[in-house]
Amino acid sequence: MTAPTREQLTTFIRGISLRQVRLVSGVILLAYLVSHFLNHALGNISMKALAVGVYFHMLFWQFLPVAILFYTACFVHTGLGIWALYERRQYRWKAIEPIQLVLGLSIPAMVVAHIIGVRLGQTLYGHEKLYPQVFFAYWISTPYKAWLLSAVMIVSWAHGCIGLHFWLRMKPFYAKAAPFLLAIAVLIPTLALLGVYHGGQDVMDSDSLEWRQENVTRRAMGTRAESQVLERVTDYFLIGYLGLIGLVLLGKGARALYERRGGMISLSYGNGRTVRVPKGLSVLEASLRNNVPHASVCGGRARCSTCRIRIIGDCSALPEPSQREAFVLGRVGSTDPSIRLACQLRPATDLSFFQLFLPHATSANSHASSPARIGQERYLVSMFVDMRGSTKLAEKRLPFDTVFIVNRFLGAVSQAVIESGGRPNQFVGDGMLALFGLSASRQEACRQALKAAALIAANVDELNKFLEHDLREPIRFGIGIHGGEVIVGDIGYRDHMVFTALGDAVNVAARLQDMTKGLACEAVISDEVRATAGVAADALPQQQVEIRGRNEAMIVRTVAETRTLAALVSGEHSVAA
Repeated sequence: MTAPTREQLTTFIRGISLRQVRLVSGVILLAYLVSHFLNHALGNISMKALAVGVYFHMLFWQFLPVAILFYTACFVHTGLGIWALYERRQYRWKAIEPIQLVLGLSIPAMVVAHIIGVRLGQTLYGHEKLYPQVFFAYWISTPYKAWLLSAVMIVSWAHGCIGLHFWLRMKPFYAKAAPFLLAIAVLIPTLALLGVYHGGQDVMDSDSLEWRQENVTRRAMGTRAESQVLERVTDYFLIGYLGLIGLVLLGKGARALYERRGGMISLSYGNGRTVRVPKGLSVLEASLRNNVPHASVCGGRARCSTCRIRIIGDCSALPEPSQREAFVLGRVGSTDPSIRLACQLRPATDLSFFQLFLPHATSANSHASSPARIGQERYLVSMFVDMRGSTKLAEKRLPFDTVFIVNRFLGAVSQAVIESGGRPNQFVGDGMLALFGLSASRQEACRQALKAAALIAANVDELNKFLEHDLREPIRFGIGIHGGEVIVGDIGYRDHMVFTALGDAVNVAARLQDMTKGLACEAVISDEVRATAGVAADALPQQQVEIRGRNEAMIVRTVAETRTLAALVSGEHSVAA
């Protein structure tokens, strides 16, 4: 048990990058916003409801471990936003991305006066500024701050929602969940702004000498001298923060000059196009800077592999893949050193390559309409079916007759797959790859594959009866079935794109189909598919086999006659899943 756990931990750590840290810290801050905005929304009820809500809000967020986590997330997220400003060399991506960056960098400058006035005032002087005191300050003492408060609420919420969209847009459930998330994204800030407005109006209506004596006290608001100290702290922070932004911009300019003086390199795209760019740019940044279409679903965040390129020629002089790049390439099963992520590779010498994914097939818009078309990782059951003896069949027949028989066989197989809920995917000669689970659960996909194998036997039996006068021997077949995580998407070139699956599970299914010849059976099924489908362990003979390309032996189940699977799937020998 120790080795797998350690391997899983290593894989997890390899998958962590600055972008993941920024994502986690952003989710924490968004959770705080949701809590605070829901508290603001109570202003639509009454000031008393606001007081009750802020009590529970503070009870949670000022709990010491939570407070430490929250303020750490604030500093980390802000710092990583400034680093992103420095690191980014290209701004010709979609307008929403630089907008998100600008919104995020503006939030600290807009909210610092509120944080210092409320939280630092409480820490240094024991001020107790709650909703009545804040509304008095923003709606009566300094009315312009009410507009600033509304602006920072809108900006911070928009920044968080854009970040959430970038994170979730490649998730399988996002297309269905997006309308509901949009409704929530509009409803929460609207109710919060209305709550702030009604709360401010309530304070303005209640403003009187007696009300001020009760709420605008020295203990709650502090003295003039204390306010001046807090204002100076705010000014110093703003000067420091804006100065830091200025230093980052100067640093970017100095880096650009240094890179240009360091020399230019040529990037050749394998289609006759070559661009000259300064050293230091990533391949994706170079493409965007020179208006060369380049696929990148995640926007260059190393969250997908659609920007992959294959290096032409020697790649030994290239910089080693970063931890994040190595993790992403490992997830898609790429061990070839010539395969790199364009968003992470920053060559220092001339480079020739070609893109593995076409830009028009991997746009973010197409992802929104059909996520699986551009690349998606998911669990599928793969079935390889091969017709036995087709070469011998062709030796003594006219080409047309051979094609006719093969087509009838593939038609019988396809019909069985479709009736069982699967999808015929690729036809290679007299064989076919079928996929199960594109719109079904794991258990259902495994049961569909076993049911399809039984139907294939029945359909081929009917075909043999139909062709018995033309065939010296009945048509025989071999089937391999295995399930696992695969990458599905459109593969091909221009008008010759094919939706298919790539991954170890597909390769194993093909190997199992080949084994049917040596094991003298009609089908070989991985034990994982058998167990997931709910078929009893003693229902099928067990074998331990070596799979080419895998280090460990694999337990499989052999099926002498696939028609017998019908009874197993129907439940006679099944067990609870």
